[in-house]
Amino acid sequence: MVRKLIQNLKIKYNIFFGKIYKLKINKKQNHKWLGNEYGGFFVAHEFVNKDSIIYSFGVGEDITFDEGLISEFGCQVFAFDPTPKSIKWVNGRTNPEEFKFAPFGIDKVTGKVNFLLPKNDAYVSGSAINQMNVDEQKTVEVNMKTLADIATELGHKKIEILKMDIEGSEYSILDSILNAPVNIHQICVEIHERFFEDGKKKTEDLILKLKKYGYELFAISKSYEELSFIKIDIKK
Repeated sequence: MVRKLIQNLKIKYNIFFGKIYKLKINKKQNHKWLGNEYGGFFVAHEFVNKDSIIYSFGVGEDITFDEGLISEFGCQVFAFDPTPKSIKWVNGRTNPEEFKFAPFGIDKVTGKVNFLLPKNDAYVSGSAINQMNVDEQKTVEVNMKTLADIATELGHKKIEILKMDIEGSEYSILDSILNAPVNIHQICVEIHERFFEDGKKKTEDLILKLKKYGYELFAISKSYEELSFIKIDIKK
């Protein structure tokens, strides 16, 4: 209780003094939280059913969001993560049959990249871009693919939810996601504004770009980092 109060006060302080981008919900939409406090997101659950296709980019060592969707709706979740620790963790456990994991990540271009590992060896999540939590001297070559290539390979033209927790890369790959030949209804993204000196501007650009493509923000997590968007008809 005290921790949450401190977290809320810290967020309000950072907004008031312009340290982080002030988010604003601009779409009323029924929603529910799926997953644990750390790895979950809000989703517009009324649109999800057993036939829904879910893409989950960046699973680390926490698939409670994916398992929540599977348990609630019986749908298939296609999960992706190129991080060595994540691959080992996923392959070392018993996962739901509906959980389909692939050991590669999402990027603007399909191919191999030098993936940066975390500075702290106890952590899991690396990144395709250089940011404050990774060490540019600690890299591993991994496979990355564009959303267009992934959807084509899997034969998907419509995705109900695309979730990404990709350690800062969300800002750089958004264009390639929005321009892919696949219809995405909901986008759930963890923003990593704190990783960058110009993080506030990056978040502002992300919000504006999603709005341009018809996506409205309908839910924000208590941490102020997990954002949920839904595509609406753009008024002419």
